[in-house]
Amino acid sequence: MYVRKEAVLSSQIEGTQASLGDVLEVEANLFDARRPDDTAETLNYVTALNHGLERLTSLPLSLRLIREIHAELMQGVRGHSALPGQFRTTQNWIGPQGCTLKDAIFVPPPPAELPRLLGSLEAFIHAEDDTTPLLVKLGLIHAHFETLHPFLDGNGRIGRLLITFLLCEREVLIRPVLYLSHYLKRHRAEYYDRLQDIRLTGNWENWLKFFLRGVSEVSNEATDLARRIVQMREDHRASLLNSLGGGAANGLRLLESMYQRPYFTVAQAAGYLDVTVQAANTLTGRMLELELITEITGNRRNRVFRYDPYVALFQD
Repeated sequence: MYVRKEAVLSSQIEGTQASLGDVLEVEANLFDARRPDDTAETLNYVTALNHGLERLTSLPLSLRLIREIHAELMQGVRGHSALPGQFRTTQNWIGPQGCTLKDAIFVPPPPAELPRLLGSLEAFIHAEDDTTPLLVKLGLIHAHFETLHPFLDGNGRIGRLLITFLLCEREVLIRPVLYLSHYLKRHRAEYYDRLQDIRLTGNWENWLKFFLRGVSEVSNEATDLARRIVQMREDHRASLLNSLGGGAANGLRLLESMYQRPYFTVAQAAGYLDVTVQAANTLTGRMLELELITEITGNRRNRVFRYDPYVALFQD
């Protein structure tokens, strides 16, 4: 869920409308014609993040891996024609939608310079004699990548993914639980202004103060959330044990599954538990009575249940 929350917020910074609920519903194979079309972009972010973490077990964070992650991010969505997995070979620029190169707020380096500049960035990432504190280095890397803007689309999301990958590669984080995009979205105007100030005046100090303040705030939020999840899990396990007694095994298994998939149907519960639909229906009925789950469709058939107390913890 931390990954999904980061995916939703990082994508929303780039203008998508899909919510956490939209993502969870799609993952549960629940389809709604009213859902924003850009839900797939957010799901691609989840795929790209998981792909990158898996590849880090055998490949260091490198230009090659960054291209792989970009290909996953842009697969089949808006921007899919903008050379997924390839660094740009034409000039791009940053500014209001529809603006021309002449009216751009910032023009990144020309494509002929990218190989050299990206090579320097990669060397900085892996410099063994570097004494720069890691979090400061992350702030420098993110701003540097955003300034190079090496892809035709998806640069902001890739730049934010780099923060997570580096923290995990250096084993500062065991799991990707730092949803920094929560802070960056909340202060989106300042985020862009601080990056632009580096380019115009070289004001790295104010950018790093902004970046480190965000890491601090979100780290505290994520830690507090983790404590609340653990406490809620224990409370809900106790409720099931008290209510179902010796027959609580399937209830506890279903509860654990809801931390991965908080939206589900009776048929999905029956398949996961390998029980009859009738048995799964009875179990969901008990969970409804205990107010652990909520039925969200209002239908008498094809009902969908949501682990509301858990999902609510991740809502903005």
